[in-house]
Amino acid sequence: VLEPVSCIMWASPRFLSRVGAATLLACNVDQSRRSASCKEAAQLKKITRAEVAQHTSKDKGIWVMYKNNVYDVTTFVDNHPGGHEKLMLAAGKALDPFWRIYQQHEGRGNAPKILEQLRIGEVADPEPPSVQDSSDPYDADPERHPGLIFHNNKPCNAEAPAELLMDSWLTPNPVWFIRHHHPVPHVDPSQYRLTIAGLGANPVVLTLDDLKSRFVKRTVTTTIQCGGNRRSELDKIQQTSGIGWGFGAMSTAEWEGVSLREVLQFCAGVGIDQVEFHELKHVIFYGMDDMQASIPVEKALNPWGDVILAYKMNGEPLPPEHGFPVRAVVPGVVGVRNVKWVDRVETSKEEAKGTWQRGIAYKGFSPMVKSFSAVNVEQTLSMQEMPVQSAILSPKENATVTLDSVTVKGFAWSGGGRGIVRVDVSVDDGQTWITAELKEGKDQHPYKAWAWTLWEAEVDVPEDKKGKHFTVLCRATDSSYTTQPERPEPIWNIRGLNCNSWHRVRLNHDDD
Repeated sequence: VLEPVSCIMWASPRFLSRVGAATLLACNVDQSRRSASCKEAAQLKKITRAEVAQHTSKDKGIWVMYKNNVYDVTTFVDNHPGGHEKLMLAAGKALDPFWRIYQQHEGRGNAPKILEQLRIGEVADPEPPSVQDSSDPYDADPERHPGLIFHNNKPCNAEAPAELLMDSWLTPNPVWFIRHHHPVPHVDPSQYRLTIAGLGANPVVLTLDDLKSRFVKRTVTTTIQCGGNRRSELDKIQQTSGIGWGFGAMSTAEWEGVSLREVLQFCAGVGIDQVEFHELKHVIFYGMDDMQASIPVEKALNPWGDVILAYKMNGEPLPPEHGFPVRAVVPGVVGVRNVKWVDRVETSKEEAKGTWQRGIAYKGFSPMVKSFSAVNVEQTLSMQEMPVQSAILSPKENATVTLDSVTVKGFAWSGGGRGIVRVDVSVDDGQTWITAELKEGKDQHPYKAWAWTLWEAEVDVPEDKKGKHFTVLCRATDSSYTTQPERPEPIWNIRGLNCNSWHRVRLNHDDD
């Protein structure tokens, strides 16, 4: 018998019990006959997608799909070069969308060969071609990456899991967080028109080609964060109103487009003189999804504010999901002001109308406000710049660590372009601190640091916590030397906005 282990390596015990001893003996005759027999046996098994979806743990077996085949990766998970957490994101699902991000799997050719050894069958009911339901306005929305954590589907609201956030400084487009209020508009780029108008402005209409050919291309790398990021932590104190986001409602991209200031100044004739003469206060962005939001005119016209009308994201044309053909990118402010699918920009004395600007949606209130009956909502200042923020991406909550030291990784960011000057990590509830090493993003201008900074720290498990539970926490300090508050209770608010207290992760230490 030649190399019997190689057959057993890809044929799991569960599979062997199904195909029977006769097949196993046939597989052991010689190498070529064994390979053919094993593959034939795998092809005979038809497995439904529903059955695959049930296999997401080691006790039941961890199955994945790829190109309409089914694979049992249970024995391979712990040896996955990218870490078992990433492979577990695809458990019970298709690998294809993950491999479209991590293209080295197919490019180098090794991964498909390894995967083939783990094949146990074929998908009995492949995903049928989608048939659009014209009665459902959301039915034409783009296909979404299965690795995202979905809070809603109609409209889509989804965050990126920690395993996909810490792969690179720039977040891949398919796993960028999604925050929609309406269905995704479908736009013919040849018919797209952008109108610049408003008080003191010379009206002008621009095509997509105008934006690409008549203006200097500007590039800005920025992190965009939803105002409700980490809301789920405030919900533990008292229920708020809004989506229960974790810490994944933020992502980072390199954007290309044209300077809003240059469009306003050189096309519409809006400069400092017009601002003062007409007492302009705001610039409003109108989205084709009936969304509108505004920013202060001081931000829009600031030559160092880096506000752009973007048509590219991470080197590719804007995906429909994220604003194709043109979106506003307003570095350093809350995500809702970065309006997608923009077809009109307007100068005004007044801020945008609607719930996202003048209503309760993005305004902060005292922890003592439990209802809006006695609050003048419209006179409450709308959110723009956001406070300093940080979170631990690895290890994950309730992870078990076996070594006496732990590598902790995370991100830090602050609104208004305020750079991160320090991240501190503690394992004794803040009695003592270890200063983390700042990684990608640390070399940004300290007052134009639009993107997050990644960090890493090595911490020792406290002697009195070995073999027990313990908590790792982090806090960031920005270039204004503002640091995160210790507890979430004093910053609780009924809308669950701006949660930026020390981020805590509970871990288990295995001392055996």
